[in-house]
Amino acid sequence: MTSIISFSSILGSQAPRLTTLPPLSLYIHLPWCVKKCPYCDFNSHETHNGNIPENDYVAALIRDLENALPQIWGRKVVSIFFGGGTPSLFSAHSIDAILTAVRTLLPMEHLAEVTLEANPGTVEAQKFADFRSAGINRLSLGIQSFNSLHLKALGRIHDGNESHHAVEIAQRNFDNVNLDLMYALPGQTLAEANEDIQHACTLGIAHISAYHLTLEPNTLFHRYPPSLPDDDLAAEMQIMIEQTLASNGYTNYETSAFSQPGLESRHNLNYWLFGDYLGIGAGAHSKISFADRIVRQMRYKQPKEYLSQSALDTPLQDQHEVGRDERGFEFMMNALRLTAGFSSEMFQQRTGLPITAIQQQLNEAEQRGLIVRDHLRVTPTPVGRRFLNDLLQIFLPEKSEL
Repeated sequence: MTSIISFSSILGSQAPRLTTLPPLSLYIHLPWCVKKCPYCDFNSHETHNGNIPENDYVAALIRDLENALPQIWGRKVVSIFFGGGTPSLFSAHSIDAILTAVRTLLPMEHLAEVTLEANPGTVEAQKFADFRSAGINRLSLGIQSFNSLHLKALGRIHDGNESHHAVEIAQRNFDNVNLDLMYALPGQTLAEANEDIQHACTLGIAHISAYHLTLEPNTLFHRYPPSLPDDDLAAEMQIMIEQTLASNGYTNYETSAFSQPGLESRHNLNYWLFGDYLGIGAGAHSKISFADRIVRQMRYKQPKEYLSQSALDTPLQDQHEVGRDERGFEFMMNALRLTAGFSSEMFQQRTGLPITAIQQQLNEAEQRGLIVRDHLRVTPTPVGRRFLNDLLQIFLPEKSEL
C-alpha cells in the first residue's frame, strides 16, 4: 500500500487549506454481472452459474465501512449509490443489511438520495418492491436501447420487450427513475436513435443519461471493433437528443445528464462539484478531504482479493495525496461538465486555492471562446461543452496529454 507523504510538510505555510469540508457521499460497489458486456470497462465480473458470495461480501462491505469511520467521523452522508456490476443481482435482504449498517454507523441527511443500479434482465416485480422497502428511493435502469437488434449488437441479456417491462415495474415502485441510454450504436441510424429518445420521453421518466458509445481499452469491442456511425452522424445524433429532450422539458445540466426540473442526480452532482465520497467494495475509489490535504484511495479490484484483504482489515490497495497542481485540474475536469459551470467561491472552498491560481488558464479558455466568466462564475460555452477535451487540456498540469 502506498504511503502518504504529507503535502503540508513539503509546502509548509504555503499548503492550501480547506476552511469547510465538502458534502460526503457513499459509493458501494457490487461487482457481479450475469454477463460481461463487450463495451464495458467497469470493474465487473461474470457470475459462475449464478453463484455470488453474497453473505461474505456484505460482511466485508460492513467491515470496510467500519474501518473507514475514523477518516469521516461525524460527517453526514448526503447520498448513497449502489453501482456495479449489476447491484440488482443482490437480494433485497442484503441491500437492507448494508443500509442498516450505514444508518447505524453514520449520520445521514434527511431524505438522502439512495440509488441502486439495475439491468432489465434482472428485474422482478416483488424484488423491486422489496428494494423500495429497504430504503432505495431512486432506481437507475441500464436500458441502453429499446431496439432488440441494437441490444443484441451490444451483447445485452435483455431485449426491447424486457426494456419496456423493466421501466413499467420500476415506475410502479419508484418516483425517481433514471434511464441509461446509448447512441452511436453499431448500425444505428439517426431515425433509430430518435425513436429511442422519443420513446423515453413519452414514459415521463424523471432522469435520462444519454451516452455516446465509445470503444474503451481492455474491452472486447476495442479488440474487435464493430462498425459504428461516423463522427458526423454521431454528432447529429447528439444534437438531436439534446433538442428532443429540451423540447420535452428536460434540462441538460451535465454533458450526458438530462432531468426534469428538480430531479437532478444529487449523488453525481456532488462528484461533479468536487465533493467527497467514500467508496467501499471491490475496486471502489474514494476522495476524502481534510483541512490540510485531499486523499484519493482505491480498494483491491478483484473480488476474491478484496474479500481476503478485508478479512485482514487491509482493503486499500492504494492511497495518495492530491497535489496542489492536481487540485485545480481535478476540480475543472468535473465542474466543466456542468452546463451552469461553477462559482469562484466553490472553487476556493473545494480546492483550498484562490481562483487566481488558474488565472492564466482561464484567460486562455476565455480567449478561445470555450468559457464565459465574471468575478462570480465560470461557465462553459456551447463550443466549450462540445469540445470538452480541448477545454480540459488547457488546465492540465504541465500540459500533459489527456
